[in-house]
Amino acid sequence: MEVRREIVLPAEREEVWAALTDPDRLEEWFANDVELDPRPGGAGVFRWSNGEERRAVVEAVEPEERLELALEDDGNVAFTLEDDPDGTRLTVVETAPGPQACAAEWSWGVELWTLTLPARCSPRWATPLAVA
Repeated sequence: MEVRREIVLPAEREEVWAALTDPDRLEEWFANDVELDPRPGGAGVFRWSNGEERRAVVEAVEPEERLELALEDDGNVAFTLEDDPDGTRLTVVETAPGPQACAAEWSWGVELWTLTLPARCSPRWATPLAVA
């Protein structure tokens, strides 16, 4: 299964990159406790208050352009950042070996992150959620 989502965030690439790679920033919108070494081969651990824990390995990094994580359940999530006249276009592509509920957690997490942006910022969805 593949889930793809694009969103235009009214923020500079640097800010969006930090929200994807800085553990403190990830804790604002994704998981309650985050450990992430955003270098190729680096480990990621994401913990939620309900006791759930997910692990990942950083597969690819191009600062402020691309981050790809291999998830322990054989899934994968890739983030691509591009300049947009309205800020930064973020594309999130998640894959999972089967129809798993967790296949879209990063996409929906990004949606929640937009709620933490200042009130002056309003994201513009570039494409609707696409599931293949």
